[in-house]
Amino acid sequence: MLLEKLQPFIKRYNELSDLLASPDIACDIKKMTELSKEQSSIQAVYDKANEYSDLLENISENKEMLSDAELGELAKEELRELEPQVEPLEEEIKKLLIPKDPNDDRNTIVEMRAGAGGDEAAIFVGDLFTAYTRYAELNGWKIELMSTSPSESGGYKEIIMLIKGDQVYSKMKYEGGTHRVQRVPQTESQGRVHTSAITVAIMPEVDDVEVHIEPTDLKIDVMRASGNGGQSVNTTDSAVRITHLPTGLVVTNQDQKSQHKNKDKAMKVLKARIFDIQMRESMEKEGAARKDQVGTGDRSGRIRTYNYPQNRMSDHRITLTLYRLNEIMGSGLFDEVIDMLIADAQGKMMEAAGLA
Repeated sequence: MLLEKLQPFIKRYNELSDLLASPDIACDIKKMTELSKEQSSIQAVYDKANEYSDLLENISENKEMLSDAELGELAKEELRELEPQVEPLEEEIKKLLIPKDPNDDRNTIVEMRAGAGGDEAAIFVGDLFTAYTRYAELNGWKIELMSTSPSESGGYKEIIMLIKGDQVYSKMKYEGGTHRVQRVPQTESQGRVHTSAITVAIMPEVDDVEVHIEPTDLKIDVMRASGNGGQSVNTTDSAVRITHLPTGLVVTNQDQKSQHKNKDKAMKVLKARIFDIQMRESMEKEGAARKDQVGTGDRSGRIRTYNYPQNRMSDHRITLTLYRLNEIMGSGLFDEVIDMLIADAQGKMMEAAGLA
């Protein structure tokens, strides 16, 4: 019974209230902050648990009055109002009981790379970047470009960006994987549909203290920035390539004219990649329920197809097909897909937790 699952939260909340009222804790700022944070984390469950308990009690009391000659009709009216509230409230509570992904409120690094399809894949990297920019605007998020590698076709071989804002990772984590695009390239004279693909990697931004890197584990090379010529090409050795020797990870940055800024951005990306590896290793140990919590967990898997001739977007993880591709890409309406992915993941986690 759901009410039984809520009892430990009610008990713990009351224990924390008693501890926070204790004079001993009032003198210990660190402990008081720690306990306040814990209480805050279960506040929503506690409030809904009390609401649910009161609702069930009211229903029970009214059912007992049904046989009463004077109060029976009034009880029936009350029950007609109270009983429909049970199921929606239970669903709310079940969602609150799902284990939280600790990374959900983090800023997010998004790496987009052209894959199979040559120029057309590079052009789609730019198209998806534009669509994600619109999606970020809708959510009130800010985008900071970390690194770009333009292609000769006018697209991008690679774009790395940092998205900052409220609950960015909670939504963007579902975008990791292979995105396949089907359309007629502008250079195609026969009108044939070409298929190309890009990969998207999603990584939570980490603080400097969360990923410690020994200076001796790094090989840092500086070089002259490359480019297509013109005034934008640096004439100093400002480009930076950092190699993390234990993992073999390599990050290059040349977008900034300052070597120092390029190094800072490259280190931020490197730390995010190392954290991502650690997170995936941990996820493998924790099993399937954790994989649902953080999205696909497999960036090599094809997650979505963008078919332009049919105006169709298909997400293969939940067999969702929407014939609104132009609107979604043009206005950044990714919530139409991501909300469905979140609901699917929540359903799987409820089942795993015995709440379904």
